[in-house]
Amino acid sequence: MRLWQWLTRPDPTPGLNSTKLLRLAVRVLLFALVATLISSLLSLTPLGPYLNTWWGSLLFILVLYVPVARYLMLDLGPRRPVAGHGRVQGSAVSSSAQRRKERNRYAGVKKGAPRYGGGRR
Repeated sequence: MRLWQWLTRPDPTPGLNSTKLLRLAVRVLLFALVATLISSLLSLTPLGPYLNTWWGSLLFILVLYVPVARYLMLDLGPRRPVAGHGRVQGSAVSSSAQRRKERNRYAGVKKGAPRYGGGRR
């Protein structure tokens, strides 16, 4: 179980280090083993002749490789913020006082700025 957690959880240390490269190598090796096993088992079924065509190989790659690419690149992509750690910046999260201030910012303004230059025609 500890090996599975080591493979599936992203490494919190920044940068590209030897641990991340080792994880990537192990993930790629396991994926190649599983993909080869699935391909060989599918070649024994009536789908075998279709897998030997270019479009059959393309479908196999799209169905198997593309979803797993995210898992393979778990440590190499941009780091996502972990939920619950620190404050989230931006307009998505604001206090009620900030929302009230923004709502009342134009209170009492009867009309907006003139449009299209504001001159008479």
